[in-house]
Amino acid sequence: MIDDVATDGSSEKSRPTSSRRVRRVRMTGKERREQLLDIGRALFADKGFEGTSVEEIAARAGVSKPVVYEHFGGKEGLYAVVVDREMRRLLDMVTGALTAGHPRELLEQAAFALLDYIESYTDGFRILVRDSPVAQSTGTFASLISDIATQVEDILGLEFKARGFDPKLAPLYAQALVGMVALTGQWWLDVRKPKKAEVAAHLVNLCWHGLENLESKPRLIGHRKS
Repeated sequence: MIDDVATDGSSEKSRPTSSRRVRRVRMTGKERREQLLDIGRALFADKGFEGTSVEEIAARAGVSKPVVYEHFGGKEGLYAVVVDREMRRLLDMVTGALTAGHPRELLEQAAFALLDYIESYTDGFRILVRDSPVAQSTGTFASLISDIATQVEDILGLEFKARGFDPKLAPLYAQALVGMVALTGQWWLDVRKPKKAEVAAHLVNLCWHGLENLESKPRLIGHRKS
């Protein structure tokens, strides 16, 4: 399937016949789908699911409403694909970052991965932290945190066993640690202060030392310093 769109973003029918003719760009079905996903992602992040309409998505793309329905079956289908993509991206970034052997550096890597995602994919994170009206069993921020915590469980379990602690408690600690980092990231999403490396250092400081043994000037031990 190939769609046409004017280079000025308007549809051919909506422009006056007296206006200067502009070159039309032909989009493949795949290109149109990606365009609609990008537009929907930005609108959902800005207005939320309920505040976004198929009409607005179509207007931004310079197409008619049936084109949106043809690709996604409606707003719900488009939203579900956007959420699924963002969840996979964040999960891949976090799990892919966990490479160090020392537990403290693993905490640093996890904190940096989440903050990197927030910084680079702000719209996606805004969508994930909203209440999801679609696929609530898999499309919520809580379920995403649970997925990430599952990845951390195995690492903590091995560390607990090596230190003589009960490895059965690893899931509890994994949820606590990942939840703390995620909620702090949600707060940092808007304030963006202090700098990312400083936020990561303070998160790891609390995780590693606890309140009783906090460092007054927390430091990072891994290779990343920013």
